[in-house]
Amino acid sequence: MIRSAAPPERVAFADYAKGFCIIMVVMMHSTLGVEDAVGREGFMHALVAFAKPFRMPDFFLISGLFVSRVIDRDWRTFLDRKVVHFAYFYVLWVTIQFFVKAPYFAASNGWAYVGEQYALAFIEPFGTLWFIYLLPIFFVVTKATRRVPPVLIWLAAAALQIAQIDTGWTAIDEFAARFVYFYTGYVLAPQVFALTAVVEARPRWAVAGLALWATVNGALAFFGLAGMPVVSLALGLVGAAAVVSLSALMVKADAFRPVRYCGQNSIVIYLAFFLPMAATRTLLVKAGVIPDVGVMALLITAAGVLGALAIWWCVRGTRANFLFERPDLVRIAPRRRAAMAPAE
Repeated sequence: MIRSAAPPERVAFADYAKGFCIIMVVMMHSTLGVEDAVGREGFMHALVAFAKPFRMPDFFLISGLFVSRVIDRDWRTFLDRKVVHFAYFYVLWVTIQFFVKAPYFAASNGWAYVGEQYALAFIEPFGTLWFIYLLPIFFVVTKATRRVPPVLIWLAAAALQIAQIDTGWTAIDEFAARFVYFYTGYVLAPQVFALTAVVEARPRWAVAGLALWATVNGALAFFGLAGMPVVSLALGLVGAAAVVSLSALMVKADAFRPVRYCGQNSIVIYLAFFLPMAATRTLLVKAGVIPDVGVMALLITAAGVLGALAIWWCVRGTRANFLFERPDLVRIAPRRRAAMAPAE
């Protein structure tokens, strides 16, 4: 179940990191979508390019950070929490997305095409939902290989990332590109927590380090070097560490609490942001009242984040809460009574 309140065992910096990254994800889709619609770029394009090297690596690293808490559970419980949980939301929301987009697909290619693409979505992750399609695979692979020396798994995962595999199949290509970050979060969790302690103890040094990282990351991104083999892996790992450090600094600032709230409910935003985002983009592009593409992208980003949360707020406590809360009928293990950890 997706919960709104932060239980005591939640880790603040992890919530901030997830909040930061989910906002970056919405920003990316909003910016590229509106730029494609109007045929030109805005000032937000530079920010999207800056965030690309670390946006998804950090998301996966944080997702792997708490695997050690659950990896030794029996397979039935593990699969319920880490496979069935995400599979339920993937099936539900891919169906919702197809319901919304079906008329457009049918108008262009016919209704048979709609059916074919819907069936294909269970093999080839659809649209924005590829993240929760891959997470269960990462969890299962990590548990299945937990008796293998971690250094061997990490080196294999790093080799896959460096190889920049491009088969055209999202699950295969993204597994190769992203598993190393998830596994790094799992095996280096103590070091990540130690990093946050250092940042909290020496905030000025942390700020200086972040400034240096931002300069290097930005230069490599803007000069088109961030995607090179080895460089890409290094920027992903260092960028994830930078986001963790920034998040540790945010913990002390009340002004950033909305970011934490977004992180606590990142899956809510991830699942639903496409609806308000697409609606706002269509409205702004057709109205033509805002000529600046960057401003439009910024407004669409805000609409995507706040709109997704608004949908969730509206369905809480109603029969429609199945949109964000997995029903007991879709479980293969008993519901936990205890509050959930951030990884869940």
